[in-house]
Amino acid sequence: MKYNPSIAFDEMSGSAKGVTAAKTRGRKYIRNRGYGGSTRTSYQASVKSVFKQLSQAWQNLTNEQMLAWHAAANSAQGRSVLGTKAKITGSNLFSRLNFWVVTAGGSVMTTPPALTGVEAPAAATVAITASTMTFTLADIPSSITNLKLVIMASEPQSNGIRSAYSKAAAFTSLQTPVTTAIDIKTDYDKKNGTPTAGNPKVFFRYFYVNTATGEKSADMFASAKLSA
Repeated sequence: MKYNPSIAFDEMSGSAKGVTAAKTRGRKYIRNRGYGGSTRTSYQASVKSVFKQLSQAWQNLTNEQMLAWHAAANSAQGRSVLGTKAKITGSNLFSRLNFWVVTAGGSVMTTPPALTGVEAPAAATVAITASTMTFTLADIPSSITNLKLVIMASEPQSNGIRSAYSKAAAFTSLQTPVTTAIDIKTDYDKKNGTPTAGNPKVFFRYFYVNTATGEKSADMFASAKLSA
C-alpha cells in the first residue's frame, strides 16, 4: 500500500522499520517495505560462491600480480575481453575473466592471460512446444577448443511483450558448441516454469566464453513462441 507523505518527508528516501520512502515521476510516496523472497536457485548459489572465492583470491595476490592485472586492464579493450564496451579496473578484470574459468572447473588465474578475443556465436533457432524446447546454432567455429556456449533466457512472457532480453538469466550449465539441437527444456522449466498459451514467449541471450582465458564474446539474441 502507498501513502502520500506530508511536506515533512520532502527529502526522505530509503527504508526504515517496515516502510520505504520513494519517489517516482516526481511524486513522493511511502509504501510498505518489500523484503523479497528467500528462495535461491543452485546457479545463484554457485555464482555467489565463485565470486566469494575470487574476492579472497584477489586479496591473496602479490603486489606484482595486482600491478600486472591493473596494467592488463588499462591496455585491454572491454569489448574484446568481456563482450561489452566498458572501462575496467585490474580487480574487475581479474574477477570477470576468472569467473568463467572457475565456473568451467578451472583454477584461478593469478596472472593475466594473453587475450585474443572471442567471436560471437552464429544465429540460433529456438523451438518450443508443450513437450520440447531446443536451441540450435546455425554454425560453429572451426575450432571449439576451450569454447563453451552460455545460454540465458527470460521467464515466459505474454504476447504483448515485444522484448525481454534484459530479463534473460542463466538456467543451464555451460554447453559445448554443436550444430545439432540442444535440449534445454528440463533445465528451463525447472528454473523458469513452462511456457503456456497465456505466456508463450521466451527471450534468449547467448554468447561464447573461452574457458582458458575467461574472455567473453558479444551477446547474441533470439526469441521463440510456444507452438502447437
